Amino acid sequence: MKKSKTVRIIKGSIGIIAFLKGKRVTLRPVSEKDIPLFLRWFNDPEVRQFITTIFPVTEAGEREWVEGLTKKSSTDVVLVIEVKGVPIGTMGLHRINWQDRTATTGAVIGDKRYWNKGYGTDAKMVLLDYAFNTLNLRKIMSTAIAFNRRSVAYSQKCGYKIEATLSSQHFRNGRYWDEIILGLFKEQWLPYWQKYCQKSARNS
Repeated sequence: MKKSKTVRIIKGSIGIIAFLKGKRVTLRPVSEKDIPLFLRWFNDPEVRQFITTIFPVTEAGEREWVEGLTKKSSTDVVLVIEVKGVPIGTMGLHRINWQDRTATTGAVIGDKRYWNKGYGTDAKMVLLDYAFNTLNLRKIMSTAIAFNRRSVAYSQKCGYKIEATLSSQHFRNGRYWDEIILGLFKEQWLPYWQKYCQKSARNS
């Protein structure tokens, strides 16, 4: 199987400007300069309904969160998704357990102009390559509120399987919704990665 070089660290005049590179997106480290974007994205009701945040996101709170990422570098990897230099959202590995070799993925496409265009799938595939082939993790989990069909569908497109449903777990939009729990083992993901690499080779 051909293995593409998805992990790249590129240094320029503003420091590290890329960490992972897919076919259509680049994932880079979070910067304090991203805080205004986070405020706009995570306070938008259309975006917020899909994430755990229910209270107003403040500049002070986001600054504290960004500064705290360095303290959690061994358990959380959070990256900004960019399309041709335009930040469109975030994606990360959370609660990395080095003994069990597991983690949970989370993602938000905050710029609604980029919804339903396949950027999340591209970003997730290169993040999974990093998780499995660099960090040597063996299983990745993901969760979604039941009405977030887009999140479930793109996870399944990357190879995830639905493992469980937590009934009436989240209260959104005036009612309770189930939580969908998905899981993915490296060996299940490899055929999807092979197809991704083959398609990348054809388009190069």
